Parts: sequence; structure tokens; C-alpha cells
Amino acid sequence: MQTFLIILLVAAMVMVVFSLVRGVVAFLKSTKIDLETGEQQDATDMQLLQNKMMFNRIKYQALAVLVVAVILAMAS
Repeated sequence: MQTFLIILLVAAMVMVVFSLVRGVVAFLKSTKIDLETGEQQDATDMQLLQNKMMFNRIKYQALAVLVVAVILAMAS
């Protein structure tokens, strides 16, 4: 059981990093587009992707914290 939880924890950590990187890349692209055009649009596709990725990051972080809590509860 503990091996499964550790694998789940590692998977959640990988997804956190993946979501963070995708969100930052989307942020940089939207900032570059805004700087090149000189116009600020309401919500571009990149900004919507950035928001989605950052929300996913929060979900995966919560999952990782929950898994750590379960591992610690099982250890004591």
C-alpha cells in the first residue's frame, strides 16, 4: 500500500511541475503578444490556458499533500 502511495505522490508531483511549466509558458506567450501588439485584450486563449494550468497545479498540489498526510498517518 505504501508503495502505491509513493508512486501516486511522485505522479502528483510530476503533474504539478508539468502544470506549472505549461502555465508559465502560456503567461510568457500572452505577455509577448501583448507587448508586440500594444493592445490589451480581454482574455486571450493563452491567458485562459494559463488560468487552467494554474488551477490544475493547485489541484495536484492538494492531492500531493493529501497523499503525504495518508503516508504519515500510516507510519504512526
